[in-house]
Amino acid sequence: MNKKYFGTDGIRGKVGQYPITPDFMLKLGWAAGKVFAREGNSKILIGKDTRISGYMFESALEAGLSAAGVDVLLTGPMPTPAVAYLARTFQADAGIVISASHNAYGDNGIKFFSAQGTKLPDEIEHAIEAQMDMAMTTVDSSALGKAKRIDDAPGRYIEFCKASVPTDFNLRGMKIVLDCANGATYHVAPAVFSELGAHVIEVASSPDGININEKCGATNTTLLRKVVVAEQADLGIALDGDGDRVIMVDHLGEEVDGDELLMIIASHLKNKGELPGGVVGTLMSNFGMEQACKRLKIPFVRANVGDRYVMEQLASRDWYLGGEGSGHVICRHLISTGDGTISALQVLVAMSEAQNSLAQAKKVMQKLPQKMINIKMTSKVNLDKNEAVQKLVAEAEQQLADSGRVLLRPSGTEPLVRVMVEGENSEQVHKICQELAKNVETALELLVC
Repeated sequence: MNKKYFGTDGIRGKVGQYPITPDFMLKLGWAAGKVFAREGNSKILIGKDTRISGYMFESALEAGLSAAGVDVLLTGPMPTPAVAYLARTFQADAGIVISASHNAYGDNGIKFFSAQGTKLPDEIEHAIEAQMDMAMTTVDSSALGKAKRIDDAPGRYIEFCKASVPTDFNLRGMKIVLDCANGATYHVAPAVFSELGAHVIEVASSPDGININEKCGATNTTLLRKVVVAEQADLGIALDGDGDRVIMVDHLGEEVDGDELLMIIASHLKNKGELPGGVVGTLMSNFGMEQACKRLKIPFVRANVGDRYVMEQLASRDWYLGGEGSGHVICRHLISTGDGTISALQVLVAMSEAQNSLAQAKKVMQKLPQKMINIKMTSKVNLDKNEAVQKLVAEAEQQLADSGRVLLRPSGTEPLVRVMVEGENSEQVHKICQELAKNVETALELLVC
């Protein structure tokens, strides 16, 4: 098994320095239990996706929490957003998801949610990190935590998803191809759409522990696009391994990404007068979204890349909608985190009320051509304070005028600088990006020398 850590989403710093192993998960369960333990019945809810290592890590977490005197509620395989929802429903002190999201089966990781179904506050993260440095001790036998399996967790989440749409909404007469990525939504998402009346054709909904995200799901829609066209379906829906992302495919087999889905929902709510504030994108959101928001008079701001930062912006402004092109779409008025199933339902509601196909609905925004080149770096450089680099960026922006944008962004995980250019003219975009990348690389090499 690849002992790689992913998706900690709430436990960073010192904890991020450790590979995820059973011993680590045991200690983390204990550390979290010590932080969340209180007088009375403390309880933490645990869910997981379908990768094979989840069984082992679930047991280790359960043991650690029990040793700290905390009761455990086990949901089995459940989407990440379902755990956020169920943590609130069962009034748990926290929710934990064992998942590496869109990664292959050999990776695994954890995500923490607060009792409110949101990411953990910094002070709680730091407290758990500090506890990890302490020697592990076990409470008295009489105070050990107990474990209970929540057998009706799937049914509760299915009804929650269905309740996110108007009571008179249905999908009768619609043929939908649903790709569950052999992940955590395999037993809940098909029920949601079929119970609303759709004829659902399932693909990648037979997990075996190692086929999660394998040539399927929101990160690879090749299979979905083929099946949609072959079945002459109305559309396709692709979720990722833990169910917090969604990418859709129209009846022509063309992919509709998170930026486009977000704009379909936003324009629908705007037309109904039900969109307070505006939309939060990220630094990587297509410039076409910014243009669409401007045309529709919807305020638009960019957050750092990552759904955590999108949610922070939404919360600080008390706005409803935000997301990323990768398919993280947040409907904050409905759920406290990104939810692929609920986001797809909101798109379907917008289509139904406007009597549009997905191909028609996505025209609310025109995606602009985009080109990105990665520059390898040997050391970290503060791009904002590098006058030579900023001059090059300004010159590129001047060439684009108001019809595009330039972004230089250091990778958060690799020694790379990403050079991205967007604009209305594809040939111009490619030319400017290549020239800018070459010139930036030269400037940075000179700086390093």
